[in-house]
Formats: sequence, structure tokens, C-alpha cells
Amino acid sequence: IVPYHVAEMSQSASQNILYFYCILYFSCFPVLKSIENIGVSFVKTSEQYSKKLEAELRKQRFHFRPVRSPGVFEMRRKDHLSHFILRLAYCQTEDLRRWFIQQELDLFRFRFNELPLDKQQQFLKHNDLDYNITAEEKEAVHKNVIDGSRLSTIKMEFLLIYKIHFTDAIDLIRNRKVYLNRGYAYVPHPEIVIIVLNEFRQILSKALALTKRSLPVIESDERLQPLLNHLSHAYVGQDYSMQKNVGKISLEQIDGLAVKSFPLCMRQLHKALRDNHHLRHGGRMQYGLFLKGIGVTLEQALQFWRSEFIKGKVDAEKFDKLYSYNIRHSFGKEGKRTDYTPYSCMKIILSNLPSQGDYHGCPFRHSDPELLKQKLQSYKIPSAGITQILDLVKGMHYQLACQKYFELTHNVEEVGFSHSHPNQYFLESQRLLNVGRDVKKEPSPPEGSQRSQNSQPARPASVSAPKSADRLASEELEMIFSDG
Repeated sequence: IVPYHVAEMSQSASQNILYFYCILYFSCFPVLKSIENIGVSFVKTSEQYSKKLEAELRKQRFHFRPVRSPGVFEMRRKDHLSHFILRLAYCQTEDLRRWFIQQELDLFRFRFNELPLDKQQQFLKHNDLDYNITAEEKEAVHKNVIDGSRLSTIKMEFLLIYKIHFTDAIDLIRNRKVYLNRGYAYVPHPEIVIIVLNEFRQILSKALALTKRSLPVIESDERLQPLLNHLSHAYVGQDYSMQKNVGKISLEQIDGLAVKSFPLCMRQLHKALRDNHHLRHGGRMQYGLFLKGIGVTLEQALQFWRSEFIKGKVDAEKFDKLYSYNIRHSFGKEGKRTDYTPYSCMKIILSNLPSQGDYHGCPFRHSDPELLKQKLQSYKIPSAGITQILDLVKGMHYQLACQKYFELTHNVEEVGFSHSHPNQYFLESQRLLNVGRDVKKEPSPPEGSQRSQNSQPARPASVSAPKSADRLASEELEMIFSDG
């Protein structure tokens, strides 16, 4: 899918390319962040999403369609070099790799769908993904394929069908979009992009692992590693590990904040903790880091968890022995002294899936639809809104479902930000509920007044964080080349 790999270059060649092109093509990097913002604001298969993404790519002068011009080779060269530079920046941690892969997949899907049919066929053949079947076999299965994929409006003679081993079409089989027979899935052409995306995901994931192995070579140059770190931090967004309102959240406020400003995943964890006086490790990590991100201090966290656990089956001595270490560890006070950051939506959705008895994870992704419906009804969500949320969940648009939940619980028509983090949800909720108030200038309100306290009016993370890091990285580049 791509012509070469940075890891295969010599050390001097790879460094020279990076030094030269980091300035020349720095303007190409915001493409992936734009893809993320649009992807969490619109349904990815919708016409509105395609139009919005196309307009944004044109605005950034990113060439996403095949063109015939003397400069086409140079355009592709820029695209490839930018991609490999970003591989170096985003191969460093699991979270960075997950983010990078998801945005590259969304861009790949859009570009593939923009190709005309003959170009798509050429692409499949060139990459050894030629799954075409004979005319006789097509005749035998075409009716079942059309019935199974709900493509009744497409005439048989114009329907391309691919024969793929069932292990490569699990997603389509799960959603009952293909005809399955004797270990093979017969995939209609409109669904072949899913197969290609799975292949691309595997290739890119393996390539990032190989790139990570080459990082020690890159890290030997003290000028380059800070630059790559700036790039990675710039486009993932805020990690919410450092908040200006640290210590300004009182434990008495948490119950009220959970109802007003917690996303559904954290509201669910808070309720489970209050009801059961216990959470398993996955829940403690997800909820504990979220509370840390909204401003709860280490001392408050120890008090909060101890007071709740001793109401259950854990006495104070057992808590201090088994649980307090983990809380201090998450604040960077034990072990490797790593200051852990709150989980993003992507991490919650894709990693550490909950099992029976767990309450962590994303309710829109991991809850049974009927149980989710009952939960939303108990929170007084209107029936029309519940239907909208369940439709988004059915289409696997979990972050959009959470945005719709925000709109319904805050009585707004549009959220005004691209939702990608539970702590972002909290800050935006507080900003909306405390319009015009600044927590740093406001004296502590009397007890019982929760609405005006601990707001942090700020721009959404998806806008402010990249802009600041952009400036840092540009200054870093200027220093590198002015010295040299």
C-alpha cells in the first residue's frame, strides 16, 4: 500500500529526510486531527460527513483524488514522507498507535471510496486482493448475496461479488451483511472497503511495531526526539493530567456533579460505587483517573475511596494494605513514579473490555441495548432522544451517541465541540453551566452551591491544545536549523 519503510533506510538518510521535511511539510500534519474532529461530529458513512471532510481536505490542500498532472509524483512523495514522519511520532506508545491507526483508517476509507470503480479494481489487483469469482459461481450465489446484504435495488449484472474466507470478513458476518457458504463469505462490492480496511489495519499495525524498534536510532539524536514528542502531543490533544482547578473540587460536590456534568460512563461508575461500595480494578482505574483529571487531589482520592470501601466488605486496615498503594501509584507517588493520565474515549472503547460484574468501559459500546435504554429512561431522557441514541449505537457511532446524550441532558441543540475525552465532556458541561464565571477569580461559594464552583471556561481541547503545540514545534524547528 506504501512504497517503502523508514526503518529500512540508513540512519543518516532517515535523519536527513526528517530534518528537511519536518519544516517543509509540517502543514500536512493537521489533516489527521481534522479527520478526528469531523469523525466524532458526523456519522462516518453519511453524505454530510463526506462533504465536510472533502471541504476540510481541500482547505488544507491535501490531494485525496487521483490526478493527472506533471506534479503528481511530487504530491505523492510529500504524502508518503508525511506519513512516515508521523509513524515515527506515533509509534511510541499504545495510545498514540491506536489514535494514529484510527485516523489513517478513516482517511484511507474516504480516499478509497473516492476512487472510480475501475481504479478500485486496479488497486485490489495491485495489492494481491483480487477476490473476484467466475461468472458461473456468481450466477449461483447472486440472489443469496443480494438478499443477505439488503442490496435489492442493484441489478445482478452490475453487482461485483467477491469470495473471501470467512476469517477475513468477521465484521461483515457479525453484522449479517454477507452471504456465508462453506467457509466463504460472498461480499458485494459496496462492502469490500471493510475487507481492505482490515488488511490495511494489519499492515499498519505491524509497521508501527517495526518502527518502534528503530526508535533507539532516532533517540540517539537529541535534536530529533523532542520534535517527534511535540508532534505526537500536538495532535492527540490534552491528556487532562494537569488541571488548573486541582484541589478546588470538594468530595461533597461529587454526587451533584455526577448527575449534572459526568459523561454516562463515569456516572455509571459513580452509581455502581455508591450502590456496591466497591469497584474492580478496571473501574477504579477508569473512574479514579477521571476524578484526578477534574481536580481531585491524592489526599482527597484516598479519603474518597477509603470512606466508600469501608461501607462494604473492606475494613480500613485492609484498604490501606491492598488499595491505597494503587491510588498513590496512579498519582505517580509509587513504583516507577509515572503520573498516569485519564483515559480517552478511544481507549475506553477499544481496550480492557468489561466482563460480568464490571462497570467500566463505554455504556454505548459495551451495554446491552435494552439495558442501555432502561438506564436512559431512568435518567429521564425523552423517548425520541433515546431512539436517536440507540440508532447511533446500532451504527457503532459511540462518541456521537455520547454527544447526543450531552445535548439531551444539557438542553442544547449542538454540543459545539468534538467529543473525544470524558474529562473534556466534564469541562464543557461546567463551562455551559457556568457561563461567564471564572473559577480562578471567584471566591468559594457557600456550602450547597455547586453549580458555580470549579468551572474552567476554556476552549475545547481539540482546538486549543494542537494550536499551542503547533507553536512549540515550529519554534523547536527554527532552533534546530538556526543552529546549524
